[in-house]
Amino acid sequence: MTDAVPAQPLARWLRATVPDWPDGPVGVERIAGGHSNLTYRISDATGRRWALRRPPAGMVLATAHDMGREWRFLTALAPTPVPVPDPVAYCADPEVIGAEFYLMGFVDGEVLGDRESGHRMPPGAPRRTVGLDAVDVLAALHAVDPDRAGLADLRRPGGYLQRQLRRWHRQVHESAVADLAVVDAVHERLVKRVATLPPAPVRIAHGDFRPGNLAVGPDGRVRAIFDWELAALGDPLADLGWLVASWGRPGDTTPPTIPGPSLVEGYAERAELVARYAERSGRDVGDLDVYVAFARWRSACIGAGVYSRYAGGAMGAGEADGGAARLRSVHEQAAAALATLDA
Repeated sequence: MTDAVPAQPLARWLRATVPDWPDGPVGVERIAGGHSNLTYRISDATGRRWALRRPPAGMVLATAHDMGREWRFLTALAPTPVPVPDPVAYCADPEVIGAEFYLMGFVDGEVLGDRESGHRMPPGAPRRTVGLDAVDVLAALHAVDPDRAGLADLRRPGGYLQRQLRRWHRQVHESAVADLAVVDAVHERLVKRVATLPPAPVRIAHGDFRPGNLAVGPDGRVRAIFDWELAALGDPLADLGWLVASWGRPGDTTPPTIPGPSLVEGYAERAELVARYAERSGRDVGDLDVYVAFARWRSACIGAGVYSRYAGGAMGAGEADGGAARLRSVHEQAAAALATLDA
C-alpha cells in the first residue's frame, strides 16, 4: 500500500526541503501501521534510509492522528538523553502526499512486538537487558522537564488519570459491547482510588510504552522509542503501569494487555522492572496497583472500540469466530483490573 505515500510528489518535496537530498527516484516501503499512524521506509537514490510517519489512509480525525503533535515530542526529546530517531523534516501541507507527515532517521534494531519475537533475542543477558534497559530509558524520559523542553503549552488542567478515566469511560459506552458491568465497576473503583493518590509530577507520558514500540540492538539495549501518537503531559507512573500490564510471563494465568516477547523464557520478571524503575527514578511505586489496574481497564476500553469496528464491518470479515475473541479480551482485561484492585 504505497499509494498512501506517492513517491514522485514526495521526492519533489524532499529535494526542495531536505538539504543535499540527491536527485533520483525515492523508494517507499510500508513497514508498520494499521489503525494507528503508518510508518514507511524511505530510501534515496544512494541507498540511504529514513522513516516517514503519516496518518492512516482515509482517517479524518486530526486529534487522533496529529502528526504535528508527534513531531513536537520528537523534536523536544532529540537533544535529551532519551533515545529517539533524529527528526529531519515536517510537512503540514496535506497536498504533498494527501496528509501531513514527517521524516525521521531510520533506526536499525529489533522491534519485539509479539510473543514469537521474543525468540529473536539471544538467551541470557540480551533477553534480560531488554526489560531492564527499557525501564532505564523510561526513567530517563520521565526525568525530562517538559517546560524546559518547550512543551509547557501542552499542559492541561486537572489530573491526568482523572481526564483519562472520563475519556475512556465515555468512549466505551459508545461501543457495541453490551455488557459493561465489570468495566463500570472498575471505573467506579478507580475514580475513588485515584482521588486518594498524592499529586503526581507532570512529565512526558508516552502512552504506549512497551517493547513493540522500541528498537533494540543485539545486546538488548534500546536504540529508539517510536510511536508518539498517544504522548501527552501527564502522570509518569501511567507509563510504568502500562509496561507492567503488558509484560506477560510464562505461566501467567491472566493474559497481558498486549502479548509481547516477555512471554518467552529468559526475560526479566515484572517485580525486577518495578524495582529498577523505583531505583532509577527515585519515585514511590507503592500505589502502582492503581496504575496497573488502570492500564488493564484502559486496554478493555480500547478493545471495546476495536470490537465495535469489527462488529460494524469496518475491519472486514476475516475472523472465523465472529469477533468473539476480541469480546472475550475486553471482559478478561476488565476482570483482571478488578482483581488487581482487590489484591
